[in-house]
Amino acid sequence: MAEQAFQVDLRGVVDLLSRHLYASPRVYLRELLQNAVDAITARGGGGGRVEIETGGGTLRVHDDGIGLTGDEVHTLLATIGRSSKRDELGFARHDFLGQFGIGLLSAFLVADEIEVVTRSAKGGDAVRWTGLSGGSYRVEPAERDQPGTTVSLRARPGSAELLSPAVVADLARTYGSLLPVELTVDGVAITGGGPPWQVAHPDPASRRRALERYCEDLYGFTPFDVVDLDVPEAGLTGVAFVLPQPVSPAARAAHRVYLKRMLLAESVEGLLPEWAFFARCVVDAGELRPTASREALYEDELLDSARQGLGDVLRQWLVRLSETDPGRLRAFLRLHQLGVKAMALHDDEMLRIVDRWLEYETSAGPMTLHEFRRRHPEGRFTPDVDEFRRLSAVAGAQGVGLVNGGYVHDTEIIERLPALDPDIRLARLDAAMLTTTFGVVDPAAELRLRPFLAAAQRAVERLGCEVVVREFDPASLPALYLTSRDAQFREELARAREEADELWADVLGAVNATTGTDRPQLVLNHRNPLARRVTSLGDDGLVELAVQALYGQALLLGHHPLRPADTAVLNRSFIGLLEWAVHSPEAPREHG
Repeated sequence: MAEQAFQVDLRGVVDLLSRHLYASPRVYLRELLQNAVDAITARGGGGGRVEIETGGGTLRVHDDGIGLTGDEVHTLLATIGRSSKRDELGFARHDFLGQFGIGLLSAFLVADEIEVVTRSAKGGDAVRWTGLSGGSYRVEPAERDQPGTTVSLRARPGSAELLSPAVVADLARTYGSLLPVELTVDGVAITGGGPPWQVAHPDPASRRRALERYCEDLYGFTPFDVVDLDVPEAGLTGVAFVLPQPVSPAARAAHRVYLKRMLLAESVEGLLPEWAFFARCVVDAGELRPTASREALYEDELLDSARQGLGDVLRQWLVRLSETDPGRLRAFLRLHQLGVKAMALHDDEMLRIVDRWLEYETSAGPMTLHEFRRRHPEGRFTPDVDEFRRLSAVAGAQGVGLVNGGYVHDTEIIERLPALDPDIRLARLDAAMLTTTFGVVDPAAELRLRPFLAAAQRAVERLGCEVVVREFDPASLPALYLTSRDAQFREELARAREEADELWADVLGAVNATTGTDRPQLVLNHRNPLARRVTSLGDDGLVELAVQALYGQALLLGHHPLRPADTAVLNRSFIGLLEWAVHSPEAPREHG
């Protein structure tokens, strides 16, 4: 029998498959299984059987599918890429897992020779097709009594392990355990009852326990919850396992995806919306398209629609949890609040869940935003964690409720609350406004303080700060440094101007000229014993050191950034007060 040449450069195709298309030569068995299942599907009648035999470095895959005629052998196995011919034979219909021809060639990843013995259910004699990795094939008569196909491979040097009984059985279970056919390896059944989420159970509790065990076997964790998935337009069913521990939103969630019950890949990304990083899915889809390597999903409108549909299912699960089991919802939020916050940025239902169930850090302790507004109708929030930490005790002592909006998404969520109700108001705190809630000293004391205030102002004048004396709680706090957003902006602008080149310094100077004139305030607490003693000092030099020391302490306690001038003043006041204490209690020495 004369050999005939392939109509493609087979060496180049095999190199493309092994080096660029498939991630691993292990996929060869998946491709053989796909061809066998497609042949069974083409024959119709339901059921079907695929038998895999191993031993002696040889692999045989038998199926009782439709088989091929001699002409079809040439068409499907020798002419790669002729889709019109596949359409004529019916192999391009969406019922099939893969495409004949290119999938079969993946066997060259592990063997130098492929033998196909096939007999068509439509009639005709059996034929043997033998393809060689060198780029040729031959077709000859064969003996086979029943319709179907047998593909035989002999391992090339270095690939024997991939055709060993243990590895073949493992690959068959990995790729084909859910297939709707009877699949065996060396007589041992691989397929069982189908997808675990479709197996009937006597009651919901036993079904849940079975799915939890499935998750434990598959992923190694017991899920926080199990969510059934169903997106009809993508022919998709499955389950989502909610992770029982926090996970970084930046982590790429990988999911186990089957197409028509054949494993596509164990680590498919992009199946869920990005905010749903708290779930791991196992799904079977009938309509989604695989990429050329059939190891990932093709990004198209249907996948995007399926992604949105899966997001809707998870969102509805959260809403249902809020209505039926608030305690469990709170436990979930403690684990995965970032995902829910991300949803709340564009979804009113999730915003309502965050408002009513997610606890925020407040000046009155942890509580939900809904409860906070009930207790503090005129409450405020701050978008900065450090600002909250330095002002929460002071604000709370003055009766001003304060919410920490400095964590991820918190400020955006708070500012989106009017989308639920236009009457909801939670204004941003301007730190300078706190001084309006402080008590003023009585007129007689204020008159006595004028000389001190003049000396104190001279001590911090070059630092751009204003000194005032007020009465506020907590009394244990001697001084507080407060700055408005406008003043804070001007400070940052000044720092940038110092570091910029001449051109940008001029530009920043022009911007600075257009900003407000209010300055940060050093507020001395007249209720604090130490602050009162400082205000009674009669020595201007000692007043300067003491006020500068209080200024530095207020900056440090408030976690404010220190400029070089602030650091210098802090060091000078510390050394000066230390020298005064050591050398002369009555009069300070000269300080340089």
